[in-house]
Amino acid sequence: MAARPPAKTHYVIRFAGHAGLAALFITVALLGVISGVMFAYAGDLPQISALDNYAPSGITRVYASNGETLAEFAIERRLLITYDDIAPQLRQAIISAEDKDFNNHFGLSVSALLFRLANDVAHRRMVAGASTLTMQLARSLFAEEIGFTLGDKSPERKIKEILVAIQIEKRYTKREILTFYANQVHFGHGTHGVEAASRLYFSKHAKDVTLEEAAMLAGIIQSPARQSPFVNVGAATRRRNYVLQQMADNGNITRAEADAAKKQPIVTRGQPQQMKSVAPFFTEEVRQHLEQKFGAKKLYEGGLSVQTSIDIDLQRAANRAVDRGLRMVDKRRGWRRDKPNVLAQKQALDTYRNDRWAQPIAIDDIVPAIVLTVSPTSAHLRIGSNSVDLRADGVAWTRRTPAVLFKVGDLIDVKVTKLDESGTPSAVSLEQSPIVEGALLALDNRTGQIRAMVGGFSFDRSKFNRATQAYRQVGSAFKPFVYTAAIDRGYTPSSLLVDEPVTYNAGPGQPPYAPKNYDGKFEGPVTLRWALEDSRNVPAVRMMESLTPQQVISYARRFGLQAKLEPYLSLALGAADITLSEMTSAYSVFPNGGVRMTPYGILKISDREGSLLEEGRPEPHDAIRADTAFVMTNLLRGVVLRGTASAAASLDWPLGGKTGTTDDYGDAWFVGFDPDITVGVWVGYDERKTIGPSETGAQAALPIWTDFVKAYLATRDKAHPPEFVPPGNIVFLAVNKNDGSPAGEGEGILQAFISGTQPGTEFPH
Repeated sequence: MAARPPAKTHYVIRFAGHAGLAALFITVALLGVISGVMFAYAGDLPQISALDNYAPSGITRVYASNGETLAEFAIERRLLITYDDIAPQLRQAIISAEDKDFNNHFGLSVSALLFRLANDVAHRRMVAGASTLTMQLARSLFAEEIGFTLGDKSPERKIKEILVAIQIEKRYTKREILTFYANQVHFGHGTHGVEAASRLYFSKHAKDVTLEEAAMLAGIIQSPARQSPFVNVGAATRRRNYVLQQMADNGNITRAEADAAKKQPIVTRGQPQQMKSVAPFFTEEVRQHLEQKFGAKKLYEGGLSVQTSIDIDLQRAANRAVDRGLRMVDKRRGWRRDKPNVLAQKQALDTYRNDRWAQPIAIDDIVPAIVLTVSPTSAHLRIGSNSVDLRADGVAWTRRTPAVLFKVGDLIDVKVTKLDESGTPSAVSLEQSPIVEGALLALDNRTGQIRAMVGGFSFDRSKFNRATQAYRQVGSAFKPFVYTAAIDRGYTPSSLLVDEPVTYNAGPGQPPYAPKNYDGKFEGPVTLRWALEDSRNVPAVRMMESLTPQQVISYARRFGLQAKLEPYLSLALGAADITLSEMTSAYSVFPNGGVRMTPYGILKISDREGSLLEEGRPEPHDAIRADTAFVMTNLLRGVVLRGTASAAASLDWPLGGKTGTTDDYGDAWFVGFDPDITVGVWVGYDERKTIGPSETGAQAALPIWTDFVKAYLATRDKAHPPEFVPPGNIVFLAVNKNDGSPAGEGEGILQAFISGTQPGTEFPH
C-alpha cells in the first residue's frame, strides 16, 4: 500500500487544481470578452479587401518634351514602388526601428501590449506605444473608419486598430504588409513613402540607399517633424544611431558595421521645399486645365502624368531673356532706394541669414547681399559667410557713388560676375528687381505647340499670366493685318502709298483725327514695302480707309484675333487690346503658308495606370491664301533686314517680324518668326502708364526677342538654315527700294510678287 502524500503537498496539489480551473475560467471569460468585443465592433470595421486595389494619393507630374519634370501637384508627395524596389537594409531598418517582432506576430504583439497596460497603470493614464507595424498601417490607411484623431488614445480606438491589424494579417503576407507600410508612411515635409523620401533626402532611389541612409530614413518615422535632418540634424543622427544599434542587436548587421555607420555624418542632397518650376506660368495654365476638367481631387491625389510640348532648353533661355531684358529697361529708369534695411528691422548684421545663401551660387546668379560698410568708392558686402566688395564700376549704371546709394544694413541684389577658386563670389555688380513687366511666347509654326512661355518677371511676385491673360494695345504690330488685306485686294509690295498729312472727321463733338508718324515727318509717295518696313503710320491709316475698317477686321478674325476690334481708322495703328498669345499665333500664319494652328501645350494626360485620358492634337485653320502669306513673309523679312527691327539682322538667319509701340510708350512689342517657330514679346507695366521716353518695341521688346532667338539658333545648324518655301505662283524681281520699279542687274532688293502682279501689271493705288 502506497504511502499518502504529506498534508502540505496535498494542499499544494489541491491549490494547483483550483488555480488551473480558475485560469481556464479566466481564459474562457477573456475569450468571451474578446469575442463580444469583436462582435460589437465588427460592423464598424472597414473593408480590408479595399487594399487589394491599393491606390493612395499620388503626385500629378507635368513633364517637358524631353521627359524632365516641370511641376508636381500633390497633397501627399508619394511614389509607389514594389517590395523588390526597397533596399533590403532599408526594410530591415524599418522593422528594427518600428516593430522588431514584425515577422513573428499576427498583427498584435501581446508582450508589448501587456507592457503598455502596465505602463498605463503605473502612470494612471493612457500612454503611447505598443503599436505594431501592422497596427500603424491600419491607423494610417483606415483612420477615418477607425475614428482616429490626433491625440486620441481611447480604448475603443485601440481595439478597432487591433482588430483591423489582425484582419490585415489574415488577408495579406508579411511581404505585402511591409510594402503597403513602406509606401504609406510619412517622412516629413509632405513626403510619403520610402521612394519619395529617398529622393527628397538623398536624391536617389530607395533601392540605392546606403546602410546609414536607410537607418536615418527608418529613424525619422517616429517623429519626422522633430527628427528630420532638415529640422534637427542632431536629433536625426541620434535616432539613426539607435536604429543601427537595433539592427545589430537583431542580427541584421554586425556590430562593426553598425559602429562604422554611426561614425558617418548625415549628408542630405535634396531640398525640403516644394520644387520650383522652370515654367511656372505655363504649369499654372496646365494646373487650371486639370482642375477644371478632372476636379481638384483627381489633380492633387490622382497621380496623373501630363506630357507637354515645352522645350526645356528654350524655356530656360526665355526665362533668362525676359529677366535680362526687363532689368535693362528698368535700369534706364534709374536706381530706386526702396530697399529693406536689416538694422531697421531690429536684426544684427552678423547673425542675419537669407535662405538663398544656402543654395549653390554660380556666375550670373543674382543673390541678396547685406551692406556692412560704405566708402566713397566701394561697399563691403556679406553673402552668406563670405564677404566681397562692390566697386564703383559695379554701380556705374546708377550714375551715383556707393556712398550715395547705400547705408549700412541695406539688403541689396547683386549679380555674381566672378568666382574665386573655392567657388566664392569675388566680384559683383549692382542689380534691382524691375517693376516693369514682360512676357514671351514661342510657338511651333506647323503644329501650334507651345515651346516656351514666360508670363511675367516673377511668378512669386504675381501669378497673373501676361502671355495669355493681359489685353494690351498692340500698336504698329497690327499693321501686317492691314497690309494682308491689301495684298489680297490686288496691292503689291511695289504699290505706291501716300505719306502726307491727312485729317479725318471723327464725328460730332470729337476733334478731327490727324494721324502722325513716329518721327514727325512725311515722306510723300512710298512703296507699300517701305511703309511697312519703316512703320509709317499715315500710309497705314490711308490704307485702312481705302479697304474699310470692316474688311480689315474680317481679315483679323481669320488670323484668330478674338478681341474686341472697333471699326475706327485708328485700328490700323493698333488701337485694340489683344493678348500676346493671340498675336503670336496670328503671326505664325505668315511662315506657315497661310494656315493658323491653334496653340496648345498639353500633348497627353494619363492616369496612374497609364490609361490615356486626353490627347492634344494640331488643329489647323485656313486663314489666308498661301501666296498672300508668302508675300507678307517676304515683306516682314524686310522689317528685320532694313526696317525698325534691323538690330536682329546680325543674327544672320531667315527671320521676319514687326515691332509695335503705342503712342504713349505704354506697350512695346515685337513678334517675329523663322520658318519653324514664331516668338512674341511684350513689355510694359500692369497699369496703363508709359515705360519711359523712346521705349519703343525696337528698344524694349526686340532685345529680349533677339536674346531668346540667339539661344534658339545655338541648337540649329547655322550652315544649313531652313527656308521660307514659296508657292508655285510666286515670282521674284529685283526692284528699286524707293519707288518699287524694276532695278538693274545686281541692284535693288529682291521682292516677291504673286504672278501677274509684278511691275508692268496694272494694280490699284
